[in-house]
Amino acid sequence: MTGTATQAPRTLDGIEIPAQGTWKFDQTHTHFGFVARHLMVTKVRGSFKEFDGTIHIGQGLEDSWVEASVKTQSVDTGVEMRDNHLRSADFFDYEKYPEITFKSTSAERTGKTSFALTGDLAVGAITKPITFDVEFDGLVLDHTGGYRAAFSAEAEINREDWGITWNVAIESGGFLVGPKVKLVVDLEAVPAT
Repeated sequence: MTGTATQAPRTLDGIEIPAQGTWKFDQTHTHFGFVARHLMVTKVRGSFKEFDGTIHIGQGLEDSWVEASVKTQSVDTGVEMRDNHLRSADFFDYEKYPEITFKSTSAERTGKTSFALTGDLAVGAITKPITFDVEFDGLVLDHTGGYRAAFSAEAEINREDWGITWNVAIESGGFLVGPKVKLVVDLEAVPAT
């Protein structure tokens, strides 16, 4: 599907949904986050400050798709030393792999406003499929007269599946950094112009 989303929204099962066309991520109202375990118990949260993406909305889910990318150098956990380590070759190796990308391959409705979005996640040299649990949070007409669509999504991955295996064993058992990482996205999209 090409073109821009300039038409009025549609209604599906009593829910107002975005018009067909291309929608872009609103940079100031979108959050790409992650949660990982430290010392097997504490949750460390972080995000990527630089990203881009589009949603191509077709007639139905089967002909709609999403593309997104984040800049690995923009990782931010609030601790400079940790962020620099994440940027290093131990983790993202940002100089060699400046982006993490996702491109959806299918979407399947799982509820009235929810769906499973499957696609290819490329981290470093490895690309593997993952599935996000996505919730369509609504469509609203903003103060400028333009439409905004909101989505939230979560997926859990094992970072070692993408070759990110750096770790340190701890005396009490286990490792410094847990292998499981939860990906959390809060997304606001606007029609592409």
